[in-house]
Amino acid sequence: MIVRFGAVLLLIGACALLTPAPSYAQEKFKLKPGAKGKICLTCHVTFEEKLKNPSVHTPVKAGNCSDCHNPHTSTHGKMLSESAADICSKCHAMVPEKAVSVHKVVAEKNCTLCHDPHAAKFKFNLNQSGNDLCISCHPGLGAAIAKAKFKHSPVGKGCLTCHSPHASAKAGHLLQDEVPALCVRCHKVDNPAFVKRHMNYPVAKSRCTTCHNPHGSNVGGILHENVHKPLVSKMCNQCHEEATSANPLKTKKEGYELCRSCHSKMLNETMGRNQLHWPIVSKKGCLSCHTPHASAEKALLKGPKITLCGACHVDTIERQTRAQDKHKPVNDGDCNACHMPHSANNSFLLRKPIIEQCGTCHDWMTHSSHPVGEKARDPRNKNLSVQCLSCHSAHGTIYKKLLLAESTSGLCIQCHTEQRGGQ
Repeated sequence: MIVRFGAVLLLIGACALLTPAPSYAQEKFKLKPGAKGKICLTCHVTFEEKLKNPSVHTPVKAGNCSDCHNPHTSTHGKMLSESAADICSKCHAMVPEKAVSVHKVVAEKNCTLCHDPHAAKFKFNLNQSGNDLCISCHPGLGAAIAKAKFKHSPVGKGCLTCHSPHASAKAGHLLQDEVPALCVRCHKVDNPAFVKRHMNYPVAKSRCTTCHNPHGSNVGGILHENVHKPLVSKMCNQCHEEATSANPLKTKKEGYELCRSCHSKMLNETMGRNQLHWPIVSKKGCLSCHTPHASAEKALLKGPKITLCGACHVDTIERQTRAQDKHKPVNDGDCNACHMPHSANNSFLLRKPIIEQCGTCHDWMTHSSHPVGEKARDPRNKNLSVQCLSCHSAHGTIYKKLLLAESTSGLCIQCHTEQRGGQ
């Protein structure tokens, strides 16, 4: 009896497999046969013109509008059955597991910034073609590429020659592979001309972008705009061992001692001041902040000042982002407006004593009649004099006017305790 019952179940299952199943949309919304898509176009008549584009999204081409939209009601815009991001990710798994870098628009799930969900003139339903789409979000880079005197040929062929559009499992900046593995796809490092240009030094495993700008440059050899003088003069052996030595890429000295041979005056002045910026005497020395070969930044800095300084002074930069009122030098990323980068005779590596430093921009004498300077001692700490930082934070606070308290009165009664209510 049990055997017969099992056989009946198998027979029913087989019949079900042989019976043509209605599509998901027809089954879910009980559409009439052949009504998919066509019934939508009875109202959305202008949409037919869009469908004439050469690149049409697969569900749209199949007339499966209800794969993405709910035809009756929805809590999402444009009658979507779910959020746009959730709908896209059901079919398109764009981010590999353990991705090294992810495109910001992908991480934010803004697929439609690049793709048209229905149809487009361009392949992959892209809103614009080739580099035009990338430049629409990266206009500064686009302008630099257009102005560059010396072009990098892969850039002209398209950004996707080197970059992945969604995410990369191998490298940062959405690169398809790490540098130099990516570069040696085109550049043959054993070519005699390549070897000669690099002064016979074995650079095959070096990071090409420390010297070269991959997007183009106004300097020959697409070197970065600011090039270290020994590199311009092709005098690599001024810093490195000879190309024929056992360790050709090894530097002749370590830390700032290597730089002293050319920058002795600057280093002597640096060491002669009271306050020293600690990276200078670290193992990396000058290379903590500067690149030895070439840079897009002036003074061969590794990056923009706000990024470079912020790598160590994280809390300071974060405080500025939360500040109600932004201090202009910090907001502009010009740390050197107030601070000396190497050393100083004033605390916090300030260029001048604090009152004098602030006075270069702010006429504090018209700002307040409050006594300041060495003769005015801070009641909260007799070791300190009253000065600008007694009431303000140079890098910003959550209060207005960079104040250390929510209100002026709240700040004043920190010292003038007799004015506190109830005392």
